[in-house]
Amino acid sequence: MHRRAATDFEAVLRELNAVTVESVSGAQYASVTVVDDTVQSLAATHPYLALLDEVQRDVGEGPCLSAGWDHQNIIIEDLSTETRWPRYREAALARTPVRSILSFRLHNEGSRSAALNLCAEAAYAFDEEAIELGLIFAAHTTVAWNVMRRHEQFRSALASRDVIGQAKGILMERFDINAMAAFDLLREISQESNTKLVDVAERLVNLEHPSR
Repeated sequence: MHRRAATDFEAVLRELNAVTVESVSGAQYASVTVVDDTVQSLAATHPYLALLDEVQRDVGEGPCLSAGWDHQNIIIEDLSTETRWPRYREAALARTPVRSILSFRLHNEGSRSAALNLCAEAAYAFDEEAIELGLIFAAHTTVAWNVMRRHEQFRSALASRDVIGQAKGILMERFDINAMAAFDLLREISQESNTKLVDVAERLVNLEHPSR
């Protein structure tokens, strides 16, 4: 799964969540909540998880948000008696039968965070062994997530290199200069305009090829 995460992350995440539910005693449903400008569910094994994330997005509070933002793992033994997120509790109880929730922080990158969620309809569904297993599967999910992020960064680096190469070629042809001089010119424009070099290169390529 880790090897496949770079190219088929969503499918791998769905498989990991399904295996997690099968392996963790008491768990019925699993998902990953991603928080950046909004709140979204990834690879949820049941629609209840998406509903719970909608509630968190609407009320601006909840266990998954706390797990991601506050760098901690959250345990809700019985949602009907939970006092930490009153607006979330009321809306979640009205929309789903979920009563037990585990949320494990996966990562925090800038303004973006994520949490693995395990849920059950019964109260007090998770014992200490379930929590320990949940932590193990959260670690595996984090590894898959990091593989995917590294692959995204690698693809972005390749794309940047390609557009910079195109921009250098345009400058070399237009001003009859070599590759080093063309790169120095791009870098000078980048510094003077306080613009990323790749953005300068992309603008130049777009000017040269408007239909690109």
